[in-house]
Amino acid sequence: MLRGIATIILLLLNLLLWGTAVMLLGLVKFAVHMTAPRSRLRTRVILALSGLAERWVAGNDRIFDWMLPTRWDVEGPFAGIKPDGRYLIISNHVSWVDIFVISRVFHGRAAFIRFFLKRQLIWFPIVGQAVWALEFPFMRRYSAGYLQRHPEKRGRDLETTRRACQRYRHVPVAMLTFLEGTRFSEEKRADQESPYQYLLRPRVGAIAFVLASLGDQLDGVFDVTLAYPGRDVTFWQFVCGRVPAIVVRARMLDVPPEFFAPEITEPGSARDRFKSWVDSIWREKDALLRDGLASS
Repeated sequence: MLRGIATIILLLLNLLLWGTAVMLLGLVKFAVHMTAPRSRLRTRVILALSGLAERWVAGNDRIFDWMLPTRWDVEGPFAGIKPDGRYLIISNHVSWVDIFVISRVFHGRAAFIRFFLKRQLIWFPIVGQAVWALEFPFMRRYSAGYLQRHPEKRGRDLETTRRACQRYRHVPVAMLTFLEGTRFSEEKRADQESPYQYLLRPRVGAIAFVLASLGDQLDGVFDVTLAYPGRDVTFWQFVCGRVPAIVVRARMLDVPPEFFAPEITEPGSARDRFKSWVDSIWREKDALLRDGLASS
């Protein structure tokens, strides 16, 4: 427990330091945007913001190395990654720890990672303003009942994805998306009647818009498989040093050129082929977990 408390305090101090710096520079970005929204100065400010965020990731990694006995087992084709490139990263979702894990794996290799956040987070002190300044895409989630009463709200998340991707065409970025949309649990798997043993059903909407918007500019698409062998993981268990190992396997996907077309975002044969392609990736990932990765 003492290890967990100390680790959280150090993480909060690291967040306070770099989050405040990002928030303050974000005010400069806002001022520049109001006067010259498409200027080179705005691009330079965004790159400076990403540099500050990378220092936050580096600080987290040092804290984990100092405080935790966790063994990191990471394999992947990382040698050819360009820090100034544009990458899409897809992954299964096991725990809140996943974001820290993937950030560590790609830190110093790819550009600063962005991922989709719930819109309510923008009101969280320092964190919300910092991720806004860093141009994270915010998603507004609607319940099924609300969408039945307001069908005009359908597709808003996909429109958010499209707008975010248009902004990322001008800066280096690594875009992370958890295709399952939520953390895995056996209860959720049963509710979904998922055909996979260790995974939930993938949602293809967001990745379709990313590929259709950025596909011609992407330098690569990574498929990441995460596992915490032998146990379900909470963030508290992680910071207390109760997670003996974290296993990461990454591979570069060969995306068929037809999936860079806007047709995969609309119902039709192209989208059906895209769904089948994603399903094949998920079946291979499930087999990797089933054949020992989840218990190694």
